[in-house]
Amino acid sequence: MPIELGANRYGKSRVRLMKVTRGDGAHSVVEWNVEVWLRGDFHECFVDGDNSRILPTDTMKNTVYSLARASAAASPEAFAVELASHFIDNNPHADGAEIRIQSTPWKQLGVNDATLPYSFTHDANKIGTVVVTIGRESAPVITSGFEKLWLLKTANSGFAGFMKDRLTTLKETHDRLLGTLAEASWLYTGESLDFNALRRRIEAALLIAFAEHDSLSVQQTLYAMAEAALENVPEIAQIHLSMPNKHCNLVDLSPFGQDNPNEIFVPTDEPHGSIEATVFRQGVK
Repeated sequence: MPIELGANRYGKSRVRLMKVTRGDGAHSVVEWNVEVWLRGDFHECFVDGDNSRILPTDTMKNTVYSLARASAAASPEAFAVELASHFIDNNPHADGAEIRIQSTPWKQLGVNDATLPYSFTHDANKIGTVVVTIGRESAPVITSGFEKLWLLKTANSGFAGFMKDRLTTLKETHDRLLGTLAEASWLYTGESLDFNALRRRIEAALLIAFAEHDSLSVQQTLYAMAEAALENVPEIAQIHLSMPNKHCNLVDLSPFGQDNPNEIFVPTDEPHGSIEATVFRQGVK
């Protein structure tokens, strides 16, 4: 039976980059973890060991740093487009390039209402994400998002009216904690976008919807958040949310002669419910 090479790609992962922009009187810092992938006509390398069409992954790493020095990109999206375009333009055997960037946010320290212009701390626990793919005859496709955003509601959350069978032990509740470690990704449309401003608008829409929504389930809250992002930011075509239900279980204090009016809980990481969905505009999938 013949043996054939299937889909393949190669690249460089975990290229750590920190860039300092030194303005008058203050600095700014970005920290990006970059991943580069090329796909294309690399059959000879895999099958025959012929490396004549292979750009060393060490060169990919060096390219990230060299382009970062020359780049005026103000967002990881813009930098990812520059990188993807460079690799597709300079590697004729590549059919497509993909750049993935994780962003660790930094902000200037502020103490006693004063900003310290050359000192920084992490801006948030969440990690920003960017994926840019480009083909030889196609425009860049840009998807952005975040990972590891902790969210918690202590009111306006319940879960009742669910299916029950002989193995169901969960009690219905109209007053519970809703905790999640959220991930999101959204697909941009259009050109000449201000990615930093759009990210702020999308994240604000998601967080306001989470806070204000009267939740009957994590599923319903997820949809309300996605709907808010799409309604507030026409520059995105769809959004995917993953919201695992990080349970906080009410502790039974009755053996100690105490009540527990939804004040004492035990947070648990596993097992947890897993909820995710993609929400899109009509006519866009």
